[in-house]
Amino acid sequence: AVVSTQSTGYYSGRLYRTFKGMAWKRAAFLTATLYPGLISSACFVLNFLLWHAGSSGAVPFSYMCALLAFWVCVSLPLVFIGFFFGFRKQPYEYSVRTNKIPRPIPSQLWYMRTIPSMLLAGILPFGAVFIELYFIFSAIWENQIYTLFSFLFLVYVILVICCAEIAVVIVYFQLCTENYRWWWKSFFSAAGTGLYVFAYGVFFYYTKLEIVGFTSTVLYLGYTASCP
Repeated sequence: AVVSTQSTGYYSGRLYRTFKGMAWKRAAFLTATLYPGLISSACFVLNFLLWHAGSSGAVPFSYMCALLAFWVCVSLPLVFIGFFFGFRKQPYEYSVRTNKIPRPIPSQLWYMRTIPSMLLAGILPFGAVFIELYFIFSAIWENQIYTLFSFLFLVYVILVICCAEIAVVIVYFQLCTENYRWWWKSFFSAAGTGLYVFAYGVFFYYTKLEIVGFTSTVLYLGYTASCP
């Protein structure tokens, strides 16, 4: 965790300088808090629901405070340190010459916009793993035994490769249409797979499970939404 936080801040800082950003402190703070803060907040809310229901699976409050202190006192400063050194490094060099004055972006086809491209790009990676999702959901929520961990790792590798390749393809088509704002599109195109995983979780909830109660439903949907 210590090494990953430093490397995250370093590469984020160097990439931020490549895009000629100036507010490096704000960018470092968002790097350290945005995604971890969302996931941590969701976990805290779900754990409070477990406390309210009197479940023995709830994480003790002291343990959660210890994790929060570790995040604030260790992870956050290390991200700032890594971001500082990365921001001081030379920016990444472009492989082609770019104009300093941005050109107008032509009108894009409907399937090259953000939401349609997310939905189209997420189909292929989801299709590579949806069969395994049934066994994973059954093992977690129906107390069935799951033993094919080697096959699960192979499916995970296939998922990573599919997400990377589909992101490259989407960015390639976007650049062919002279849309040079590729960075968020490259992220959202692969993240579209998570929408299908969550949709499959909702389908599994209505067709296979017999969960009763508001708290249990929120816990299931919350954990399912956090995993993708």
